[in-house]
Amino acid sequence: MSFIENLTSYQLDILKEIGNIGSGNAATSLSKLLNRPIDMEVPSVRVLSFDETMEIVGGPDETIVSVFLRIQGDAPGSMFFVLSPGQAEQFVHQITGNTDFSFASPPFEEMGLSVLHEVGNILAGTYLSALSDFTKINMQPSVPALNIDMAGAILSQGLMELSRESDYAIIIDTTFNDNDKNNAQIQGHFFLLPDPESFEKIFVSLGVQDQ
Repeated sequence: MSFIENLTSYQLDILKEIGNIGSGNAATSLSKLLNRPIDMEVPSVRVLSFDETMEIVGGPDETIVSVFLRIQGDAPGSMFFVLSPGQAEQFVHQITGNTDFSFASPPFEEMGLSVLHEVGNILAGTYLSALSDFTKINMQPSVPALNIDMAGAILSQGLMELSRESDYAIIIDTTFNDNDKNNAQIQGHFFLLPDPESFEKIFVSLGVQDQ
């Protein structure tokens, strides 16, 4: 069995706590950026198969908005932050106040894309920093890339790389609450995909043993 398949509820709780630390730091950064309170939570951390990973975003043919980055350093891998187009639009509306922004048809307004790119940069950086601090493993984010495409096209590269080790990925569910917008809630997902050679380093640091 691979390391990821040996994760216990205790280790998942640790990953959830790491996610909560990252989301708390991200919420602080977003609140300062927007000059209003933003709350973020991690309701669950799950280990899902490839098929299940695709299904939670609506299937491989479903259009998604994704911020992708490579994890560099001692435990390289990939990370995706995924929103549905509707949730991404709501995010832009809340942050910019421009309710005309839409993913209905290209070309998309540059300001809205820049906002999503910057939010993805903040979120990915804080999550990865929390993971790195906890595991004591040097992990640094690359410059994030924003993509709007079918889920299969966006996620296939990271999932195919991971499949050399196992058939599973770590999903960190994330919710955002904007207290100045009638507590409007936005739901997204982080997909954490360590490269095969990074599995042992990360999971040994969490107390997981290969069997």
